[in-house]
Amino acid sequence: MSDDLLAALGSGPEHRFADWPNPEVPNWRAGVYTVWDGDHLVYVGMAGRGLLAGSYESEKALTSTKARRLGDRLNSHASGRRSGDQFCVYVFDRLVLPTLSQTELMAAANGQLSLDNLTRQYIHDHLSYRLVVTEDGKAALSLERQVQQGALGEPPVNADRKGEHLRPRTR
Repeated sequence: MSDDLLAALGSGPEHRFADWPNPEVPNWRAGVYTVWDGDHLVYVGMAGRGLLAGSYESEKALTSTKARRLGDRLNSHASGRRSGDQFCVYVFDRLVLPTLSQTELMAAANGQLSLDNLTRQYIHDHLSYRLVVTEDGKAALSLERQVQQGALGEPPVNADRKGEHLRPRTR
């Protein structure tokens, strides 16, 4: 089963952040997602750490109209807001910041340029994701760790602290 989930995270259906929201993302489910910049693995994350098997069938989950777990996490990423979202911080630090000119840096420092907007634009212009649903949060955490350790060929940027293989695009 883990091999099937890993295969889906590496080569399964790809969804563009530019097309968010995605009605195919299940609510109240634990799972793992990989984020791609073309064929380059940028990030792996998980959602639903505390969910137990069958939690999505609870009355609370069935009557909820809010996106929870996978949907909530991917929605936060798609927003580009760096505050409270480690994925958006990685995107800004590793992919957006190296492309900024001195003039843009000064405009950001003066509050005339929104770094969150730049981050959101980059996410929507360049990044896509793949996801899998897991039985529970424990399985999601285990699968996430496998991907962080290179189970898809190379570790994602968020597992590679040096980021030597990351090449920022020009905007």
